[in-house]
Amino acid sequence: MNTEKDFKLILAILTVAIVWGTTYLGIRIAVETIPPWFVTGIRQSIAALLLLGFLVYKKQLKWIGLKNLKTQIILSTLMIIIANGMTTIAEKHINSSLASVLTATSPIIVFLGSVFIGLEQFKLKSVLGLILGFSGVLLIFSDGLQELLNPDYRLGLIVLFIGILGWASGTLFTKKITIHSDNILLNLFYQFAFAGIVQLIFAFAFTKNYDFEKWSAESFAYVVYLGVFGSVITYYAFLYALKRVNPSQISMLNYVNTIIAIFLGWLILDEKITTKFIFAAILIISGVFIMNLKKEMFKKSEARSLKSED
Repeated sequence: MNTEKDFKLILAILTVAIVWGTTYLGIRIAVETIPPWFVTGIRQSIAALLLLGFLVYKKQLKWIGLKNLKTQIILSTLMIIIANGMTTIAEKHINSSLASVLTATSPIIVFLGSVFIGLEQFKLKSVLGLILGFSGVLLIFSDGLQELLNPDYRLGLIVLFIGILGWASGTLFTKKITIHSDNILLNLFYQFAFAGIVQLIFAFAFTKNYDFEKWSAESFAYVVYLGVFGSVITYYAFLYALKRVNPSQISMLNYVNTIIAIFLGWLILDEKITTKFIFAAILIISGVFIMNLKKEMFKKSEARSLKSED
């Protein structure tokens, strides 16, 4: 029985590590022929419909109350509409490798925000992590300052930064509130449903030319992939693993995601990856890792894995 549980846990961890790392590739290919707001709107709508079917099948679909609905709308706005939406738009203008590496700095923004609102304090490891992280960012742009003169490239960076701020704000919001819920997937359904509706409205309102005949089958296939695997299945695997190992250990998968995204961008999209870019990525990942370093990352989770029921 334990062997079966171990297999499921390993499968869940691998799913989170690998699939979330492929989403940057998926977004980049999807936006090649499909307008970004349609990509992210259809993605969230697919995720919402899948969760709706699951909740109806399990007879768990119900009204969550006005107070909780407001909370889910705020989270959906910050972490899906803004964070995911802006990242999708950004990848129309910059490559997937750059998007993944810069997004990896989001924990640094979260830390700075936590210090500002009094949730955390500066420590030696925090200062070292900040120095390494921002050194990596500066190194990325050290030889490419002329590219900032390109309005398309500059727009991509600005939009991505807005997305990073959205994700960081959502993370800080979850730290400040207490969410009482016995069904996380139910909350997630409301988040995806709200985001899907809003983003599709944005798609029709702000997209000048959405000629559906120009949408390639490959791009649409990746949108479906993002909705099914990038949102629903991977998030379910994330929750499954989170119940059985320490949250700090799960957070280490973020570093794997970035590495996979860079590798796939180079392998499939033929994105140029220089030695300097790799070194910059190592600096950023190292900085974030040091800032999040905790003793429990390397401790075995004992009771959680034994007591958890499948």
